[in-house]
Amino acid sequence: MTTGRSYTYKLFARNDFSAFWALFTDNLINLIVLSGICQFVFNMPAEIVFGRIVPGAAVAILAGIAVYAWLAKHTAEKEGRDVTALPYGISTPVMFVYLFGVIGPIYWSTNDAMLAWQVGIGAGFMGGIVAGLGAIVGPWLKRVTPRAGMLGTLCGIALVFIGTVPLATIFENPFIGFASMIIILWGLVGRHRLPFNIPAGLLALIVGTVVALGMGEASVSFEGVGIYLPVPYFGDLIAGIQHLFANPELFLVLVPVQIYNFIETMNNVESAEAAGDHYPVALCQVTDGVGTMIGAVFGSPFPTTAYIGHPAYKRMGARSGYIIGVGLVIPFAAFFGLLAFLNNLIPVAAAAPVLVFVALSLVTNTAHSVKTDHIAAVTIAMMPHVSAFLVIKWGALAGALGALGATGMAQLGDPELTAALLQQGAHYEGHLALSQGAILTGLIWGAIVASVIDGDFRNAGGFALAAALMSLVGIIHSASLHWPEFSGVAMGYLIAAAFLYIYPIFHKAEQHEDAAEDGVKPHVPHLPAGE
Repeated sequence: MTTGRSYTYKLFARNDFSAFWALFTDNLINLIVLSGICQFVFNMPAEIVFGRIVPGAAVAILAGIAVYAWLAKHTAEKEGRDVTALPYGISTPVMFVYLFGVIGPIYWSTNDAMLAWQVGIGAGFMGGIVAGLGAIVGPWLKRVTPRAGMLGTLCGIALVFIGTVPLATIFENPFIGFASMIIILWGLVGRHRLPFNIPAGLLALIVGTVVALGMGEASVSFEGVGIYLPVPYFGDLIAGIQHLFANPELFLVLVPVQIYNFIETMNNVESAEAAGDHYPVALCQVTDGVGTMIGAVFGSPFPTTAYIGHPAYKRMGARSGYIIGVGLVIPFAAFFGLLAFLNNLIPVAAAAPVLVFVALSLVTNTAHSVKTDHIAAVTIAMMPHVSAFLVIKWGALAGALGALGATGMAQLGDPELTAALLQQGAHYEGHLALSQGAILTGLIWGAIVASVIDGDFRNAGGFALAAALMSLVGIIHSASLHWPEFSGVAMGYLIAAAFLYIYPIFHKAEQHEDAAEDGVKPHVPHLPAGE
């Protein structure tokens, strides 16, 4: 058996090339989306977008990847075996929250794109501190939280936002999307060989881009290409932080989403562990927080994190070379303005199938890494993200109608509209509550269900009590933080916690029914016929 002392970890393997294209595409899509929104929605000049934000994001990505590549090498040589490095980049869900929850409100209230950017990097820096502080509680949370809860809530994100949304993009552009999708299914999902062993991700991008060029859906344009070397913006950062403290309501957005971010890191480390690679969760959370802070100093407002998808890259046989490649190519593209060129060249529909593959891999790996009994816990942990998706799309529909000039409409949340929606079977109020803090809600309910299945009622009660406390102050099931408020949801959690703590004391003779007792069927919830 190889020992850690004699083992030499090779950073690069043949399969890293295929994995590189998948992770590169993931990061590229985020950079294209954020640059487009900043430039065309918030009217930020190209000098800010491609001269400050994109290079700053590239510096943050490079800093984090350097740590994760070293960590993979250290872990491999310590354990005497190959490991796959954690993927890393800008957090997609948090990116949208910062865009429309921090930068957007400042821009819309002041019409000052420069101030919006300054507040953005201030929020990014402060958010990095919050994310790094997650290292204090991260290891303990990892110990007490059932794997089904952590992975289940990630599966919800993967299914809805990483899988379904890109799949819809593919169906909006079927000529481009299907051409790329079938290559991804063949090479990455089916794991069949492609001609000349060309990576499926690369071939999918090439084919999709060629089809798009032929249809006129893409163009070759060198507008925006230039040299944009990163520099620190200490003065702008300080101005942004000062404005942030002058508008403390922005912390009501900042703090909860960064709590989400460090829990996402914890969940992704657990996902890697389920795939066989063990990394210290506290170090990963500090890395993500510090990486975000470095990016803010160099001009990027957007938090970075260990990505969902380690099992997909593990399955591809990658080591560390794939993230090192991304850590070199993304900064090169950012510093020389090539992202503007790629933005015009590569259609989203050509890159979207890679994200669908990442979603499929995460859900599949979770199904194999949790106990069969806990599939029910995984399933309930996914459900809040469906509600989050519905609420986001209802809001988008209302915004689109307003943009078209529709007037006199009731707004979402209006009691009459809520009642009318309920009559049509659209439970807006319930979906809204589930959507607010969806990742925490999914984790909590997954943990409660898994603990109840295992007969660990005290642990289940602890999660219910924690949910009650978070509901009291608006961390979950609320649009913002607030002073303690006894809502119906908070009281419901308290009742659940009381039952889970007290009922077993008076019924110690009642033993948990193990699924293995009958030797035939796994434990599944028994529903009445027709449900």
